[in-house]
Amino acid sequence: MHRADGAPVTVLVVDDEAVLAEMVSMALRYEGWSVTTAGDGAGAVVAAREVRPDVVVLDVMLPDMTGLEVLGRLRAQIPHLPVLLLTAKDSVEDRIAGFTAGGDDYVTKPFSIEEVILRLRALLRRTGITTETDGARVVVGDLVLDEDSHEVSRAGEPITLTSTEFELLRYFMRNPKRVLSKAQILDRVWRYDFGGRSNIVELYISYLRKKIDSGREPMIHTLRGAGYVLKPTL
Repeated sequence: MHRADGAPVTVLVVDDEAVLAEMVSMALRYEGWSVTTAGDGAGAVVAAREVRPDVVVLDVMLPDMTGLEVLGRLRAQIPHLPVLLLTAKDSVEDRIAGFTAGGDDYVTKPFSIEEVILRLRALLRRTGITTETDGARVVVGDLVLDEDSHEVSRAGEPITLTSTEFELLRYFMRNPKRVLSKAQILDRVWRYDFGGRSNIVELYISYLRKKIDSGREPMIHTLRGAGYVLKPTL
C-alpha cells in the first residue's frame, strides 16, 4: 500500500509508552510506511503540522491532555485526517465518546500489531489517497504467501498454517536473508505483553519448519546466539 502519487504512506504514532510506540512504529516501517512518533499531545500537534500525516494512531490517555483533545486539534489542522484510537477502556460509553469526538476507529489494549495494521489499511482505503498493488503477494524463492487470502504454498504445493504461524512466516518473508533475533520476533509477532516467554519462538519455529521445510531443502536457518534467518534455496 502506498499513496496514489507513489510516495510512502505517512503515519503519526502518538503514545507515551515508549516501548509500545516503538513496537508499533517498527512494524509500520516494515510495511514500507514513513513513521513519525510523539510522546504527548503537544508533540503530536507539532508533528502533525510539520509532517502532514496520512493517518494517525492516537492513544486516548496522554500525560498532558486527553487523546480526544488532541484529536480535536489535529482535525482543526487537517479536517479529514483519519485517526485510529488506542484505548485501555472498552465500555460502550468510551466508544461513543471516541466516535463522537471524531475518531474513525479504535483498538483496545492489549492488541495485536496485525490488527492495528489491518485497521489502518482499511482507514486508508476509505480515504482514497492510497492504492494497493500485487504487494499483497510475497515471494521468496519457491515460497509464496498471499497476505489477503492467507494462502501459502511452496513449489506450488499448498501449506496450511495457523494465524500465528502465518504471521511469523510473513515476518520472515518480508525480511529475507536478514537475521531476526528472538526479541524482534516477539515484538513483531506476539503482543507486547508476552510475559517473557521467549521459548514460544523456538516452539513456533519448529512448527514452521515441519510445514515449510519438511522433505525439502531447508529455508529457515538458526544462527546460534543471533537468531533465525529465512533464505531462498538455490
